[in-house]
Amino acid sequence: MPVVSQPIGRRERNKQAKLDRIVAAARELFAEHGVDEVTTQQIADKADIGTGTLFLYAKSKGELLLLVQNSGYADALARGRSAAESITDTIEAAMAIVRPVLECNRTQVDNGRTYLREMVFGDHEEPHHRDALELSAQTEEAVAEVLRRDKRIQSENAPALARIISAIMFLAMAASVNATKTVDELAQDLRAQIRVLLQG
Repeated sequence: MPVVSQPIGRRERNKQAKLDRIVAAARELFAEHGVDEVTTQQIADKADIGTGTLFLYAKSKGELLLLVQNSGYADALARGRSAAESITDTIEAAMAIVRPVLECNRTQVDNGRTYLREMVFGDHEEPHHRDALELSAQTEEAVAEVLRRDKRIQSENAPALARIISAIMFLAMAASVNATKTVDELAQDLRAQIRVLLQG
């Protein structure tokens, strides 16, 4: 007997609609003013909900930023993985994965840097923090898949090399000295470091 999916109930639709409004409001306000200049009250007002309701979806402004950025990060990673599938050069395939992540993180530089800080130092019990760490792990796995295709790289070394590449990328995005660098400049630096790592 075929499985028939149940229609989503009104309560679930209402919850999803509120979440969508919260994400849209936070994304717009964070992009316009920067996360540090936006209050949770402003987000609640723009989403047309009470602050108590807002905190049912995210317990802090940091969690709200994670919620917003995770969505963009997931899309960027999906684009990168898709692009890397048809690239045979290992370094360029790895760059195809990480470049959209760089672009996503640099949409609003201060927000991107705050996102990385929340990812590292945020409350690991919070769901949006866990989602961010899962995206980081997925990035490493995507890079590892690319490295495993290269016959010059021992397959068992691919996860460790991918973790190093991921760490280089996150450090490049978070470092204060790189705050004014463009995506192209960061990508060029990252490509050079990956080349040294993989080719010696």
